Amino acid sequence: MDWLSVNPGEAPIIVSVPHAGTDVPEDLHVSLVSLELARHDADFFVDQLYEFAAELGATIVRTAISRTVIDVNRDPSGQSLYPGQATTGLCPETSFEGTSLYKPGMEPDDAEVARRRACFFDPFHEALSAQISRLRRRHSRIVLYDAHSILSQVPRLFEGELPQFNIGSFDGRSCAPSLTEGVAAACSGYSTAVNGRFKGGWITRHYGDPENGVHAIQMELAMRGYLDETGPWPPVWDKARAERLQPVLRDVLSACLAFAKGAAQ
Repeated sequence: MDWLSVNPGEAPIIVSVPHAGTDVPEDLHVSLVSLELARHDADFFVDQLYEFAAELGATIVRTAISRTVIDVNRDPSGQSLYPGQATTGLCPETSFEGTSLYKPGMEPDDAEVARRRACFFDPFHEALSAQISRLRRRHSRIVLYDAHSILSQVPRLFEGELPQFNIGSFDGRSCAPSLTEGVAAACSGYSTAVNGRFKGGWITRHYGDPENGVHAIQMELAMRGYLDETGPWPPVWDKARAERLQPVLRDVLSACLAFAKGAAQ
């Protein structure tokens, strides 16, 4: 499966990257309004932004498949993660802005959703679960760090401008409070929210099991911190901006490691 990337490390931390992918299988092209629209809401370059994590010994799990095909960070039952709020589902039919992704009558039916789940969702989570189990056998506690980004302003999803760093711990249920505090402290000097609009997606909520040594936390970055949101779309990799943000992200992952290794209780 060339769309699924697993780079195993030995440190007690996993960085999952579920939304950086832009690949859309060719057999789906005919049903979509456009490939450009299908790829519009990707977490562009988040995988490149966190490449340094391998130097810290982190395990990195990434899918190259576009979230339009299937969103591996959604409840497979189809239940909304944010009831009463605008969001996107397991196989989204609209973009973040509410624009239809599919031509009329060509939206995925239940059988197609099940096919995509078997092809892409299940293998991703089998791989992620295997890495959690592997590291949990080696360490008394581990951190699952779910890495995301989004445009700073998406009026359909939230009001105003998003803080630079948005930390989600499912309202304190997916990890120990000291992990959340350590991550927030590493972001000091920047606008930060904890369990604000983003409380953690299905990955954080499903795998977070602090009583059994698995502490899951989500980081949603405002894209303005590492790329030009105002230029042509899709954006281009902005090495200079990324290098300004990466030291902070390194501090964030270092805080996660300190927690996992017991330096933070």
